[in-house]
Parts: sequence; C-alpha cells; structure tokens
Amino acid sequence: MKYDPEMRLRELGIELPTAPKPLGAYRPAIRVGSLIYLSGHLPIQPDGNLVQGKVGESVTLEEGAAAAKLAGLSILATLKQDLGGLDKVSRLIKTVGFVNCTDDFNAQPKVINGCSDLFAEVFGPENGVGARSAVGVNSLPAGIPVEIEAIFEVLD
Repeated sequence: MKYDPEMRLRELGIELPTAPKPLGAYRPAIRVGSLIYLSGHLPIQPDGNLVQGKVGESVTLEEGAAAAKLAGLSILATLKQDLGGLDKVSRLIKTVGFVNCTDDFNAQPKVINGCSDLFAEVFGPENGVGARSAVGVNSLPAGIPVEIEAIFEVLD
C-alpha cells in the first residue's frame, strides 16, 4: 500500500504548524545527496508557545508523548517547507529524541513514541519507522520536555 503523507494528514485531521524559524546559528534542515538532516525540533503548541516542564516531575509520560508528537509535527512542517511537499520523502532513516526528565524516570522510549507513532501513521509502517535513540537528559533549552531530530531519505 502506497502512503500519501499529505492525504494521511488530512485523514488524521492534522494540520501542520508553520515551520519554525531558527533561533540561532543553524539551519532547520540540510540536504546532502538523498538524505535530509533535521535539526532538533521543539514541542510548539498551536498558540506558538513551547510546552515546558520535566517528565517525571511536572510533566506526565502521556504529556511528554504529546509534546513529542508536537515536535514531530514541527519536523514535518520543516520537511514540507524545505522539500515542497511530504511526497518527496522516501523513508525515515533515524530519529533521536532527548527527554528532559528526572533521574529516576526510565521510560524515555515511551515518550518518544509520540513522535515515532506520528511518523508511522503519516508515512506508513514500512517507510515511517526507522532506527531510533531515546535519551534522558537533565535539561533542555527553555525548559522544554523533549527535543527531537531526524534523518529522512528523499526522492530526487
């Protein structure tokens, strides 16, 4: 079954946010050959505010997963802006998720599933699931609970 990512978003009732602008000396996406590398994306709410907090303290696992989904939506918005359409994505290669969490929190993969599940829904179980790392950290910029970066293979 061929997945049309734009159609899948409509079927899921998902509207992509505006692609975020860089907040420093970096590019949100860099294409090298058939790969596009996405910088760390943050959980931006529809009102433009960042989700904030520490998972295991002020943020539950479920709220962390929802924040990871928001970061994933931001990644998709950057991809669409940079490539001109999500149909140019061949497959997800790798996702790296950082979870701002308490020392005793050990369910980082479940938090990052919020993003991974989104990619699988949009690009399909074959092309939307790639290699992945989920890492717990003691702090992230602006007090956010998650930051996610990704690498995709793209069509010429």
